[in-house]
Amino acid sequence: MPTLGMRAKSEIQRPVSNIFIVLSVFVALLLNGLPWEGVWLVLRPDFVAVVMLYWCTHKPLRVGIGLSWAVGVFADVADASLFGQHALAYTLLGFGGVMLHRRLQMFDLRQQTTQVFGILALTYAAYALVHWQMSGSMVWSYFIGCLTSTLLWAPLSVTFQAMRQRRADRE
Repeated sequence: MPTLGMRAKSEIQRPVSNIFIVLSVFVALLLNGLPWEGVWLVLRPDFVAVVMLYWCTHKPLRVGIGLSWAVGVFADVADASLFGQHALAYTLLGFGGVMLHRRLQMFDLRQQTTQVFGILALTYAAYALVHWQMSGSMVWSYFIGCLTSTLLWAPLSVTFQAMRQRRADRE
């Protein structure tokens, strides 16, 4: 019985349109902009980071470091945060995704999730270091969002893969 990762490799996938990529990033930006409060703000995953990492690992020639930086600048403006904070974090994320895209595709979804945790931890470390430089204190609660973002990787991957599957012709 093939695992989820092996079954996805044997299926033929539709080419991804640029509109689908842009729309998925836009929806992720909208989800990041929702008014989260209290404990939910600490638990909130970074939807944009997970979506950008997915596209950097699955379409590294179309979505890479430059687009990750541009989306990060847009996220900085939309979030009214320190200008360049998201741009720096998403650039590191894009670099990790592009550099490790072959490695990630070799693993099944469970093993991918552990690899993704490392890339997202680097992204959240950039957030924490920028905050530390600005305020003089380290905020460890950033890393709780790293865990929830990692948990979002598997459902997002399965959903995007299902949307890209081309069904076999029945003759």
